[in-house]
Amino acid sequence: MYTEEDYLMLSGIQHFAFCRRQWALIHIEQQWEENYRTTAGELMHKKAHDEGAFEKRGNLLTVRGLRISSRELGLSGQCDVVEFREDAGGIDLFGYDGKWTPVPVEYKHGAPKEHQADELQLCAQAMCLEEMFQTGIMLGYLFYGENRRRTQVEFTDSLRDEVRKLAKEMHDLFQRGYTPNGKISKQCKACSLENLCIPKLQKAMKVRDYIEQGMKDHG
Repeated sequence: MYTEEDYLMLSGIQHFAFCRRQWALIHIEQQWEENYRTTAGELMHKKAHDEGAFEKRGNLLTVRGLRISSRELGLSGQCDVVEFREDAGGIDLFGYDGKWTPVPVEYKHGAPKEHQADELQLCAQAMCLEEMFQTGIMLGYLFYGENRRRTQVEFTDSLRDEVRKLAKEMHDLFQRGYTPNGKISKQCKACSLENLCIPKLQKAMKVRDYIEQGMKDHG
């Protein structure tokens, strides 16, 4: 169990799953660089994060910008949207009659991705909600702005285990203050920190080659 002083940003798990070096540059070294993707995504989240806003329509209660945390994971953050659906097997909510089941909904600017970074972030939100409300959550949704559709995500045991594993690795690296080396891949082009990261310069260069290169540059 972690204390509040040890909590890391929950949204960082998406960065960490995408690239551990990217996560470290942002969350350990405090580096950031805007591009079209990050700006558009931030605007979408601002629309979703009307903190403390409640909207009830029939058997659906929508809460925006709900703050969440988990002592088990050592993570804290905000949900874009949590939909509380009236359900006989759900939980009590102060000020509302009946029983309710929470369902997290995360908004993303782009399209569904090949990797599971978005699913892991959503699952981490669900695990925080489960701990806070002492209930079980079976599924949630990712809403992608590019196709304007929801993608259902089932919170399987394997997905939960991966969230726990990544959260532990994040804490280990953060405590050490260590930024991992990067690996060049096609996903580097989609990274807002490509110019700061410059993974090509991480390749070790022999001293002799370094000196010879310097002599050529100044020759």
